Amino acid sequence: MIILVTGSAGPTGEAVTGYFTKHGHTVIGVDKDDVDLLDRAAIQDLAERIEKEHGHVDGVVHLVGGWRGAKSFAETDLGDWDALHDLLVRTLQHVSLAFEPLLRRSANGRFVIVSAKAAERPTAGGAAYAAAKAASEAWTLSLADALRDTGSAAVILVVKALVNDAMRAAKPDARFAGFTDVSDLAEAIGGLYDRPAADINGTRLDLTT
Repeated sequence: MIILVTGSAGPTGEAVTGYFTKHGHTVIGVDKDDVDLLDRAAIQDLAERIEKEHGHVDGVVHLVGGWRGAKSFAETDLGDWDALHDLLVRTLQHVSLAFEPLLRRSANGRFVIVSAKAAERPTAGGAAYAAAKAASEAWTLSLADALRDTGSAAVILVVKALVNDAMRAAKPDARFAGFTDVSDLAEAIGGLYDRPAADINGTRLDLTT
């Protein structure tokens, strides 16, 4: 399979890339140093290059993220919204618009984003983050509707937060209660290929339960 991982340079991207590579798939990893995901033309060019080389894409795992918050609702800085909109929403829009046609050609394609419990239960100081995550989910569900009656599916994986080995090493006494390990996230993404596209398209799979 041909798997595109956006936001591939961080621990989560490394875990997902490692999972698919270990299972013999071709992984195309891109990060901000490779392609500017806020540049619509650059993303379209990437899609065209992948199409020319491979003809289709079997997976797009969109891992671009970020978090900003405030001490209270009234202290919310709308500059945080601007930043999170670009990180969480605009990059998703560019990637999904460019790669939807390629996913339609896959016999078993998956488009995956990682969302947060905050989208359904926002805190007072987390308005900007929760709103951006909710917008990302709505956009992905629209993509799912576009992929109906194809072999591909768009899926939202929901976590409280993610944890990796470096975080545990930095805070050995921390419990990270309810966090999802990046390796478990990678396995959950891989497991989406074991289920029919029609069964999971447009679903929110909660990894915290």
